[in-house]
Amino acid sequence: ALKNKKAWITGMRQEQSQTRLALKEEEFDEAHQSQKLNPLSSWSEVEIWAYIKMHDVPYNALHDQFYPSIGCAPCTRAISAGEDIRAGRWWWEDPQNKECGLHVK
Repeated sequence: ALKNKKAWITGMRQEQSQTRLALKEEEFDEAHQSQKLNPLSSWSEVEIWAYIKMHDVPYNALHDQFYPSIGCAPCTRAISAGEDIRAGRWWWEDPQNKECGLHVK
């Protein structure tokens, strides 16, 4: 999907996981030879939801059912109160190995 594209935009944020702490707003994606833009990289979860509510942005209804991070069906589950927001993704993996193939450097 990214072949021959000059740039692509993500919704990745620094606070989402240990592997994203150093995420920059703009970076060069070596794997796809294009600019990778992460305009929400420094936004908090609170800021994201405030923006969604303030501007009536549509969102996936699974978020209301304790799915804060949504991927493919076999790799996603609801989380319990107090769990990390990415706990429902690849729960069998070590936290350092929880990035999907698009975001691996």
